[in-house]
Amino acid sequence: METDFTIDLPPGATLVGRAWRPDCDGPSLIAVRDGAVFDISVPGTATMRDLLEAEDPAALVRDADGDMLGSVEELAAGAKAETGLRLLAPNDLQAVKACGVTFARSMVERVIEERAAGDPARAEAIRKEVGALIGDSLRNLVAGSDKAMQVKSALVEAGLWSQYLEVGIGPDAEVFSKAQPMSSVGWGARVGLHPVSAWNNPEPEVVLACDSRGRVKGATLGNDVNLRDVEGRSALLLGKAKDNNASAAIGPFIRLLDAGFGIDDVRDAELQLTVEGKDGYRLEGHSSMSEISRDPLDLVAQTCGPHHQYPDGFMLYLGTLFAPTQDRDVPGEGFTHKVGDVVTIRSEKFGALVNTVDLSTNCPPWTFGTGALMRNLAGRGLI
Repeated sequence: METDFTIDLPPGATLVGRAWRPDCDGPSLIAVRDGAVFDISVPGTATMRDLLEAEDPAALVRDADGDMLGSVEELAAGAKAETGLRLLAPNDLQAVKACGVTFARSMVERVIEERAAGDPARAEAIRKEVGALIGDSLRNLVAGSDKAMQVKSALVEAGLWSQYLEVGIGPDAEVFSKAQPMSSVGWGARVGLHPVSAWNNPEPEVVLACDSRGRVKGATLGNDVNLRDVEGRSALLLGKAKDNNASAAIGPFIRLLDAGFGIDDVRDAELQLTVEGKDGYRLEGHSSMSEISRDPLDLVAQTCGPHHQYPDGFMLYLGTLFAPTQDRDVPGEGFTHKVGDVVTIRSEKFGALVNTVDLSTNCPPWTFGTGALMRNLAGRGLI
């Protein structure tokens, strides 16, 4: 199946990202203007980290000069080919963090994974059992609230205590490291599944771009690729389930906060997901940020503060409402990826993030890290 070359551009948005320039043998900071891409890298603002540290990144981008590199479509074609001038993930030096179980309704699937011990064949029977006990009690539940504590007590009494229940509706959010700085993949790239996994899925999410002081400077889309069987065996395998080569997709661009786009736009964002397989299979899903159980700014505060600092800023996946239960092959075993699946995460506020599924062992290895970036920018006179 061919990946769509089109990248939706939200009208009126201030969009920034990164592109690989073969002529420089390295990445450049880019801005999108009327469908064209401009290199805005200058000494002092040569990385996305430096741009987001500015008091008003959107104003800086509007006033920046730059050389036109080509159209968005041309860079998208390069990204799909994985050669030449091409889009990269828009983040660079930032830590890549993620919040889990931030939607109370999707928390049920985490409980099911745990009780099934990673076995999809057991999931459907457990799903019916848990659903009969929980009913509609999780709708519009605010994590940490008095009502949430009452629901938690009732579930515990029913024998349904879970570590996912604790972080799903308790006072403390789950925040973990999704990927290393510089390791994320962008639009058009392949996303990786660890080859040991036989039960896995995409997770369509909003990703916040935050500076070193924990201030939200922009937002974008992300796919927090998830290995349900690995994490279901043990939550202590979260690192193996989440952090693998090419398992963190972010992009296509960061939409900067400005007069026309603020944190309330993040709070009410709607995400649509499609998965299209080579076998003709099609899965559709969605995630509504309006149903999140923890406010995005609360998640930022639980990630960064006196207890934890990020001098280069951080990207923060906010979690997803989406949890696939639709059968793909075997009745009762739900959905799992196949190599070649095309995953599209779309939002009118951010555009669309498109990636093709492969094994992490087959995706291009991550070789260009922070040291390589510093040497490259120094050689170009940008630092």
